[in-house]
Amino acid sequence: MSKRIGRQTARLAEGVVILSAASTVGPKEAEGPLGKYFDQRAEDALFGEATWELAESKFVEKNMALTLQKANLKAKEVDYILCGDLLNQCTGSTFGVRQFEIPFFGLFGACSTMGEAMSLGAMLIDGGFANHVLAGASSHFCAAEKQFRFPLPLGTQRPPTATWTVTGDGAVVLARKGNGPKIVEITTGKIVDMGVTDANNMGAAMAPAAADLLQTHFADTGRTPQDYDVIATGDLGTVGRELVVELLAKAGYEMDSRYTDCGIEIFDNETQDTHAGGSGCACSAVTFCAYFYPRLLSGEIGRMLFIPTGALMSPTSSQQGQSIPGIAHGLVIEGCKKGAKK
Repeated sequence: MSKRIGRQTARLAEGVVILSAASTVGPKEAEGPLGKYFDQRAEDALFGEATWELAESKFVEKNMALTLQKANLKAKEVDYILCGDLLNQCTGSTFGVRQFEIPFFGLFGACSTMGEAMSLGAMLIDGGFANHVLAGASSHFCAAEKQFRFPLPLGTQRPPTATWTVTGDGAVVLARKGNGPKIVEITTGKIVDMGVTDANNMGAAMAPAAADLLQTHFADTGRTPQDYDVIATGDLGTVGRELVVELLAKAGYEMDSRYTDCGIEIFDNETQDTHAGGSGCACSAVTFCAYFYPRLLSGEIGRMLFIPTGALMSPTSSQQGQSIPGIAHGLVIEGCKKGAKK
């Protein structure tokens, strides 16, 4: 029997359990509105390492280990690791997970990587290819700025549309059996490119992909925004969220207060000077793991549409004048029933 619903959505046979979730962040993230929810907080962005890139791998290593610990699993009990980051060749992930000796799929979905990792991990389990999958995503402000924009010592002024790359790692253990919220549907996004070329306006580059994903999901499932307790896009920030609301309104959908964005939730733009909000692979990853997962676990959130978003650019494509393609990946996650035994 086909598991496909419409053009881009798949419904899983029994739902895949999110057995555990963990988040490890840098000091700026720890000082933000969600600071009390994160599992581990580094005292400085170097995390005791010599370079920003080595620090990112340490965030990955420490957080992946904690995610396994919270699931009461040993590395040998996990069938696959799926994760990625923003660094060239995903070295942040590669050097962060090598000690675990678990079969590894390195992913690049830019800032949508957490959605991609969770989607593919759930499909592996639903297809009978795995019992446990460790999925995650990381980023680092200093490493990303150096690679995609300007070295920090230059002190380049950031425009109001700029977002702040989140430093940290978020990860989940997905399982065939167990107690926890369940991934029940997956809507895989397609590349949407509206010609934006400004690397300091990620929200505008990614918003059309998020809007396209939402419209497709609603068409595939027959639902509306009001059928969800929470809809959270990945890292569009204030600029991108406004564009999504406008684009969905033109399509006949009202995006009300139940729609938020992880890039808005993670920082206080007024006191932390993050301009349009947060971004980076870790933005949706740590916000989901620290803030939304516990609310799904408690039953406070009954049904959530989680949509990490990404800008599929590289330093080379930007230097050659290419536009910035956007992508978004959506997951429908059902929370535990209130009062259910965890």
